[in-house]
Amino acid sequence: MVRIKRGNIARKHRKKVLGLAKGFVGSHSRLFRVANQQVFKALRYSYTGRKNKKRWFRRLWITRINIASRSVGLTYSRLIHKIKSEGLGLNRKMLAHLAVVDPKVWSLLAQPIES
Repeated sequence: MVRIKRGNIARKHRKKVLGLAKGFVGSHSRLFRVANQQVFKALRYSYTGRKNKKRWFRRLWITRINIASRSVGLTYSRLIHKIKSEGLGLNRKMLAHLAVVDPKVWSLLAQPIES
């Protein structure tokens, strides 16, 4: 039986994994076995990180809206309730941006809602 070395395929796979491991420290970027494990772990972390980023930004927006709404004299939950009941099409990202960038517009937005 002839020995099959899988030259091209194995080399391409190893080069791909070591390319993904570029920037890792020490043997994590040089040795295939270790790099393979670390790349697998890094890809898993990046997947969960993309999910966590969405949660983190929503938390940030809610915090910013809460601070800005309290400066006008409302709580966050009452402001959101009144915005929904008025039928304004502003999401939390837009509200947080308004609160940070343009406080004058924010106060105008919150004034009619107070009554």
